[in-house]
Amino acid sequence: MKNLLYKEFKLAAHPTTYLFLALCAMMLIPSYPGYVDFLYVCLSIFFVFLAGRENKDIFYTALLPIRKRDIVKARCWMIAVIELVQVALAVPLAILANHLYHNAGNLAGIDLNVAFFGLVFGFLSAFNVTFIPLFYRTAYKLSTALIAGSVAILLYYLAAEMLVWIPSPVSRFLDTLDPAAMVRQLPILFAGMIVWLGTMFFTYHRAAANFEKVDL
Repeated sequence: MKNLLYKEFKLAAHPTTYLFLALCAMMLIPSYPGYVDFLYVCLSIFFVFLAGRENKDIFYTALLPIRKRDIVKARCWMIAVIELVQVALAVPLAILANHLYHNAGNLAGIDLNVAFFGLVFGFLSAFNVTFIPLFYRTAYKLSTALIAGSVAILLYYLAAEMLVWIPSPVSRFLDTLDPAAMVRQLPILFAGMIVWLGTMFFTYHRAAANFEKVDL
């Protein structure tokens, strides 16, 4: 698996994979929707699959003396690493942005707080669990998978932002940078991480089962 993962980053990773990681600096833009940074991560994942299809990566990897499930597992590990690196880069930038703007908050959506990053894990989960298994149903059709993944994250984004837009006791402690409220936001962060981890396992098993049925 180590060699397969090495191959994923050396041969399969599209240049946008690393370019879009740098776009987490958009966190420093005042009153800018924070989810946009992670939308680019989803887009870079799409480009990885697109480049792999055009370069016959699936066929090349399938010729190696490995199981088809291992091909899917390596790709899922790669995606997990990319997403975790993006979150890790975004956290200090969000803290810096809040400091630069004197905790003024985000007028374009949820504040860049603890709850936001918990919801980000849900955002990424919504894309992974729809896009990846759908692609591996054929291992070459991307349009259906991309549309489904895009719809999933759009619906998730609207639902998550409605928690902030609609005045309620929940919105008051979600959309704030008050340190006392951030302590109450920790369960949302932990829940988001657990959901992301669980959906990654589900995504892998579902995608692997789909791919094993594909006749290359």
